[in-house]
Amino acid sequence: MALLAVDWAFIAGFFIISLLIGLLVSKKAGKSSAEFFLSGRSMPWWLLGVSMVATTFSSDTPNLVTDIVRQNGVAGNWVWWAFLLTGMLTVFVYAKLWRRSKVLTDLEFYELRYSGKAAAFLRGFRALYLGVFFNVLIMASVSLAIIKIGGVMLNLTPLQTLLIASVVTVVYSALGGLRGVLITDFFQFAMAMAGAIGAAVVAVKLPQVGGFHALITNNNIVSKLNLLPDFSNWDALIPLFVLPLAVQWWSVWYPGAEPGGGGYIAQRMLSAKSEKHAVGATLLFNAAHYALRPWPWIIVALCSLAVFPDLESLRTAFPHVASNVIKHDMAYPAMLTFLPTGLLGLVVASLIAAFMSTISTHLNWGSSYVVNDFYKRFINTEADGKKQVFIGRISTVVLMILTGVLALLLSNALQAFQILLQVGAGTGLLFILRWFWWRINPYSELTAMVVSFMVAFYLQVIHPHTGLPFLSSHLQLLIGVGITTLSWISVTLFTRPSEEQTLRSFYRLVKPGGPGWRKVVEKARNEGDPVETGESQWDVPQGIVCMVVGCLGVYSALFAAGYWIYGRYLPASFLSVLSVASGFFLMKMWKKLKMQN
Repeated sequence: MALLAVDWAFIAGFFIISLLIGLLVSKKAGKSSAEFFLSGRSMPWWLLGVSMVATTFSSDTPNLVTDIVRQNGVAGNWVWWAFLLTGMLTVFVYAKLWRRSKVLTDLEFYELRYSGKAAAFLRGFRALYLGVFFNVLIMASVSLAIIKIGGVMLNLTPLQTLLIASVVTVVYSALGGLRGVLITDFFQFAMAMAGAIGAAVVAVKLPQVGGFHALITNNNIVSKLNLLPDFSNWDALIPLFVLPLAVQWWSVWYPGAEPGGGGYIAQRMLSAKSEKHAVGATLLFNAAHYALRPWPWIIVALCSLAVFPDLESLRTAFPHVASNVIKHDMAYPAMLTFLPTGLLGLVVASLIAAFMSTISTHLNWGSSYVVNDFYKRFINTEADGKKQVFIGRISTVVLMILTGVLALLLSNALQAFQILLQVGAGTGLLFILRWFWWRINPYSELTAMVVSFMVAFYLQVIHPHTGLPFLSSHLQLLIGVGITTLSWISVTLFTRPSEEQTLRSFYRLVKPGGPGWRKVVEKARNEGDPVETGESQWDVPQGIVCMVVGCLGVYSALFAAGYWIYGRYLPASFLSVLSVASGFFLMKMWKKLKMQN
């Protein structure tokens, strides 16, 4: 395989356009921290929604899906499909609350919701823990994918790949701020989808595959096609289906699927024009993320089983690639080596686009934490907007350097995914309840963060060397969720709540409502300091109904697409009708939710 002039033209054109966007918006982005990190809170729902999808459409995502499908079949994707429940809960319950809070970053929430030195410490510590440590881990897993793509498709060393892919990303991210990221995301998402679909079409037509019919009747692939796991095989059913749907979605903090919203998803909601635009953006994101994007990747992953049935076949085909890098996730870039001239350049550019859209978002998000929640809050409280933007640009470069160093130490995408799940295990319920239960305090959050990390460190690093019985990844997750959840709930009940005035101020601003705030509301009323004005109806139950209907609609669309591809037209038709009906019903219910324009 060799890239010809037309292929390089696609790649060069993509880099030039990305740089131009950053340059064009750099002046406006540099006016203030609100412009650099939130685009002046003026963004429309469609641009924000596409940006969220583009960010989660990373260069490592096709590799991760390929890894899952090759080892656990299509049904193995429930380990991330289950996060739709989290996403839809964010859409119809939390999106408007975030927009109502008017914070610059989601970490600023801590000193809005909690009081005292503990709240300030929590904000500063989380700024470095999430903005630097956790963020670099996420970006390193994304960079690992581009390393494998560069090694397989361009015969580049890991260091060469990182240098080439990172420089342009850092430049336009540092210049254009969030506005530049959002605009390039829109352009990059179109390229990424075109590349993914083109790769799937070519993969199916390969002689080794023989078309769709041959693919879905291949003896080595038939067992991988099921959309649901085998309900008689408990060894697969529990970790792949039961645990994600029963526990994982509400208990685990994972980037892009944070229970209660957070991270760069919260950043997008905070930059929306209004609550309605915040809700519309997150709804578009969840629909596209789960129903639109997965199938091109799944098709390529299934085809890879016909072309490279095992790891040994991958090693034989790519002897120049380091053996520690050759895992099942490398099958995706391996399949791309069969692409014809022209399409090859488009797909390589689309994978670079996927990498850049994710990295640029994480760089801007991470630097927003470093600047707003650490530097300005604790180092230089008098820093003006231009000074904050300058520090934001410097931290963008530093974060990318740290990412590159860590990326060279990882080996496969699923490994990074499982580490991230384990570190966030048990914290999710806290992020859901802190909006609706006044009793949660900063010590609750500190406990959840510290305990989850310590449990993850023990299970991932220490336990394998103790000689104790092996613990599967799903048992580790359950242990982490159980210990962390019990720990933070206990600390919540045995420590003092936040100051009364802080709680009242938060309630007046965000208006969360519900029985969890009844004590605060009644005490304020009795003391002649009411926090509610007029009649207020708690619409969270309606939001939960919308969440269920939304999940039904998106899952129906996801499954319908699969059955159309498999040629099973009866269930495909039924699920298509169900998806449309769910969408119609959802729109009617949505209008009844209380939202500000």
